[in-house]
Amino acid sequence: MAITVNLYYTGEKDNARKFAEEMTARGIVSDIRAEEGNLRYEYFIPFDDGNTILLIDSWRDQQSLDAHHASPMMGLISELRNKYNLTVRAERYVSDQDGITANDKKFL
Repeated sequence: MAITVNLYYTGEKDNARKFAEEMTARGIVSDIRAEEGNLRYEYFIPFDDGNTILLIDSWRDQQSLDAHHASPMMGLISELRNKYNLTVRAERYVSDQDGITANDKKFL
């Protein structure tokens, strides 16, 4: 059962975007993507909020996510989050691929 966490990083002006750019430039994003169990790690800019970056972060299971949270990556993320003075809001979702009905599939 895959776990997806949507993380909304918000800051003044373009700080959230600078955060995502530095995460990418320093290779932190590629390192996280290479972690065992990572399924997706991608940044997006919400159309109606230029001060926020959305991170879609998906993991194979809770064990993989727990290992990520215990990794040195979390210290680097925290360091950059503080550097850019960002707040974060999280939404957590659990995959329900088996629960998608035939009727729902018509719209996918």
